[in-house]
Amino acid sequence: MINSVIRDESLPKMLRRVASEYADNAVQYYKNEKGVFEKVLYKDFYEIVLNLAGGLLSIGCKREDKIGMLADDRKEWQQISFAVLTIGAADVPRSSDTSPAEIEYILSFSDCTATVVENSRILAKVCDLKGNLPVLKTIIILERASKDDRSLAAKSGVELIDFPELEAKGIEFRKQNPGVVEAELEKGQMTDLATLIYTSGTTGVPKGVMLTHENFMSQFDEITERIIIYPGEKAICVLPVWHSFQRYCEFYVLYRGAALCYSKPIGSILLADVKTLNPAVMPSVPRIWEALYEGIFKAMRKTGGVVYALFFIFVGIGILQTRFLRILKGQNARYKRRNVILDFLISFIPLIVLTPLKSLGNQIIYKKIREKFGKGFRLGVSGGGALPPYIDEFFWAIGVTVLEGYGLTETAPVVAVRPYHNPVFGTIGSCIRGMEVKIVDDDGNTVPVGKKGLLLVRGRQVMKGYYKQKELTDKVISPDGWFDTGDLAIMTYTGDLKICGRKKDTIVLRGGENVEPAPLEMALTQSRYIAAAVVVGQDQRTLGALILPAKEELKAYAKENGIQFETLSDLFKDPDIKKLYETEISDRINAKNGFKNFEHIGKFAFIEKEFEVGVELSAKQELMRYKVVEQYEKIINTLF
Repeated sequence: MINSVIRDESLPKMLRRVASEYADNAVQYYKNEKGVFEKVLYKDFYEIVLNLAGGLLSIGCKREDKIGMLADDRKEWQQISFAVLTIGAADVPRSSDTSPAEIEYILSFSDCTATVVENSRILAKVCDLKGNLPVLKTIIILERASKDDRSLAAKSGVELIDFPELEAKGIEFRKQNPGVVEAELEKGQMTDLATLIYTSGTTGVPKGVMLTHENFMSQFDEITERIIIYPGEKAICVLPVWHSFQRYCEFYVLYRGAALCYSKPIGSILLADVKTLNPAVMPSVPRIWEALYEGIFKAMRKTGGVVYALFFIFVGIGILQTRFLRILKGQNARYKRRNVILDFLISFIPLIVLTPLKSLGNQIIYKKIREKFGKGFRLGVSGGGALPPYIDEFFWAIGVTVLEGYGLTETAPVVAVRPYHNPVFGTIGSCIRGMEVKIVDDDGNTVPVGKKGLLLVRGRQVMKGYYKQKELTDKVISPDGWFDTGDLAIMTYTGDLKICGRKKDTIVLRGGENVEPAPLEMALTQSRYIAAAVVVGQDQRTLGALILPAKEELKAYAKENGIQFETLSDLFKDPDIKKLYETEISDRINAKNGFKNFEHIGKFAFIEKEFEVGVELSAKQELMRYKVVEQYEKIINTLF
């Protein structure tokens, strides 16, 4: 393993260096009250960070404190986050729509002495919980505090400071205490805790992933060779910044002296902002790439007639041409030595025929689509879930580069990403420098190339552990440092990785949402008509479920309601029975019972066979979810 090179000892020291090298470059583009983009320069951003850090010190925040961040991505978020890191504290980020129960657990369990909130709505949530947050002393609101805000905070027994006040306090603190903030910044080390990012727990209780400055910074050296962005260029931001993927991307953009541009993952807004800003890079999740794909097809269908026919034909030609071109270049996943001569013979004639047609398609179709991304657009990055192959192939065909990556919150988050210059279709690329990977079978033995197994990783990117949960940490990190990703993978002959699904229970939806199926399944089996349930939906838009009916209860219901049947299969097809189960599911999986919108079950399918030890169940009678997914793959595919 070749270790990566880390240029700076901490993230604030990285910012100090970059702000010196690219002082007059823009670091942020944000919309003002009139909806017009304004910019913040690196030299000003760095000064704001130092002032905010002084403000934090002035109100009693100190090294090793935990400070909550209940806000969505905006210019103030990154400014105050860097201020937190500058004084040696760690932030604890979560979205502005986090439920009160989650807020209480996260702020309490993390021992947060202060928290940032975005607006009055979130302030009210936190104030309502103050009785259960004894160590919380201060709330910092990003928007200007109103009289009502101050009154509410006073009644709750917390100090309320708004963003301008914190900055003003910091300016005064730095005047009265010259060099103190800079000295705190200088104390920062790679091993310092940078953030606690909470992910779903198997029991529904979130786990606090401890990530250090080193976890993030150890990846920069390699990523510059794979995800190309140059100083002065722009990256458009549409994802939640409290997700480790977006968080890392923003750190990386700053490392390169480029600019963060804040937009929304809403088609009309995003496209308008892209046109205005002309970004070079867009990190995103599969769901957004899918939305762009569907938007393109929808727009073309509306035109109808000859235009749509030409679009349809030339997209097909483009896909076919790129398939043969990948064969010629060796850019497909393969599991044995390549036969270059055979690849040439297979692809040469088709490419002679298809390449001129694709060039024509480029002039009349593809070029116009690419212009929607802006003239300076170089690449998109897709993470947070698997990119559907048909989406991947479409953008590849029209000349929009989308680099698929893979990682987890626990790996800060990058494990692998396709390189810009030589991507291999159907893979997530090779692991980055400083990261070791191995793929093992159920007995822990390394599997050969082309065989599926459990993916383990080791390196400087792997988390410090789960906060105050050593037992859970020990379950996923071995004594010699191997982290169990819970994902099934295959290694190609060229060393690229292909992710094949999850062995662990956590389901990651296409939008990047993490879902723990166990609480959902427990709720479903509370129905007397459901003996067992398996929630599915990895890399899909919504969840689905396999339902094993409680057979005797179902038969009794059918007889009581005059439903004729000879076999269970007859009942599975009956509309009244389907309606019964739809009601049973919706009565249990809903907001009233504490489930989130993305946890709702879309479609379900019946299965008849009882689960068996050695087939779907382990020796401990635990459900082996990946075995169920393999066995019922065809049925599951009908749900999506």
